[in-house]
Amino acid sequence: MKILGLTSIRSDYDLMSKLFIMLSKDPEIDFRLLVSGAHLSPIHGMTVNEIKADGLQILIEVESLINADTLSSRLKTASNLLISAIDPVRAFSPDLIIYAGDREDVMIGALLGGFLNIPTLHLFGGDHATDGHIDNPVRHAVSKLSSVHFVSIPEHRDRLRALGELEYRIHVIGSIALDKFIEEPLLSKSHVLSYIGIPIEFHEKPIALIIFHPIYEEISEAGNYLLNIAYTLIEKEFYVCIGYPNTDPGYHNLHEALKKISENQNVTVYNNIPRREFISLFKHSSLIAGNSSAGIIEAASIPIPAINVGRRQKGRFAGENVVFCDVDRNSIDNALQLVLSREFQERTKRMKNPYGDGNSSKTACELIKKIDFTSFKKKPEDPLLEVLRHA
Repeated sequence: MKILGLTSIRSDYDLMSKLFIMLSKDPEIDFRLLVSGAHLSPIHGMTVNEIKADGLQILIEVESLINADTLSSRLKTASNLLISAIDPVRAFSPDLIIYAGDREDVMIGALLGGFLNIPTLHLFGGDHATDGHIDNPVRHAVSKLSSVHFVSIPEHRDRLRALGELEYRIHVIGSIALDKFIEEPLLSKSHVLSYIGIPIEFHEKPIALIIFHPIYEEISEAGNYLLNIAYTLIEKEFYVCIGYPNTDPGYHNLHEALKKISENQNVTVYNNIPRREFISLFKHSSLIAGNSSAGIIEAASIPIPAINVGRRQKGRFAGENVVFCDVDRNSIDNALQLVLSREFQERTKRMKNPYGDGNSSKTACELIKKIDFTSFKKKPEDPLLEVLRHA
């Protein structure tokens, strides 16, 4: 069986890498990767080297990324990927194409499968946020173009059924984002903090991790929102660790804010750090703030509180460790007081992550070997009839 996986950025590779490695080690599977986007950008750390270090075979590297802070850059990046990938994918002629999530490259994976008559597998479909971000309709459109779905929770299955997808195409496996996060060995706090350059005199302070990405409606003020989060946490005696944003339009304003906030002695700004160090930093943190899906999914497995600031991620299913708030200092401060309360802390300590137990990659691998994907290539079903039948 020949399988092609797609990855364009470190975040999606971190989610999928355990499954990719399991597939690559199976003697019955010829597994290759199509690597593109930020993976091949020196500015973003040339993370293709991490893929090579994991021993995975790369079918093709596509330098697709248009590294511009514009609304059109993601679309141009997608078009570069499409035109460059068609012939290599057709020549490899995989039995299955695998992709995950809701970025522009995922849409390209679905188009490649549909027009080249190759079965496709979409992970993390059926999720939804009410923030209006383009990623949501992209995720749903990709699901309609895909052959089979591995989803994280029953709610996501139900949403795909509402889109007219047949139930036998959908498998609830939990979130594979948790697998490597849970199993990764925990490095000492002193090692991790020293690694990212935090002076030793601050090692005893509680750590707050901030991951904040821009969305279209917040582009002009995204930098100020990031400063609001950071300064509120600093006032509460946290040492703040902030990761650089992804390549979405609006990241320039965040870079300017990071330059300003990095002058504060209670802040460390990091770019790309190895997975093991990042996961250990996350696990040693007292809370996560910003608007990353890591606060929705991974934080509950530590468990620590997550403060989601602004519109991004709103409406997504979240555990009881997550608090949503507005972007002003007062709202962030109120959310912080809530998550630091004894009652909230005790409830968080007792919780179980609703997204899974960290064994989803094994389940996914077993299903991939079991499913006859060729029988799922065509989608003749009428969505209207399926929705009526479900109702």
